[in-house]
Amino acid sequence: MYLIANVLTGIVAALHIYFLVLEMFLWDKPMGLRTFRNTPEKAETTKVLAANQGLYNGFLAAGLIWGLLMGGPEGFHVKIFFLTCVIIAGAYGAYSVSRRILYIQAAPALLALVLLHF
Repeated sequence: MYLIANVLTGIVAALHIYFLVLEMFLWDKPMGLRTFRNTPEKAETTKVLAANQGLYNGFLAAGLIWGLLMGGPEGFHVKIFFLTCVIIAGAYGAYSVSRRILYIQAAPALLALVLLHF
């Protein structure tokens, strides 16, 4: 079960690297516009905010990768902390932006968090 939890944690980290790329580099490109259902005008005015958000997603990914590489009890606690951060960010995003965020961001992190405890 621990292996599955670590694989899922790695997937959550990869998703956050993907979010970083979308928000920092593709926000106003066709893929970013489609993904976030933005108009070119809205994307242009929110580009700096999205890049900042992408950077934070990168920090979440880095923390999860750090926990995976560290291993042992210390790595376990690092993963718990960063998965909890992802869940909180996903819940707030679902509340304030789109319910989709709950399923795309928070749910995989919650599943990984639960599996880490088995």
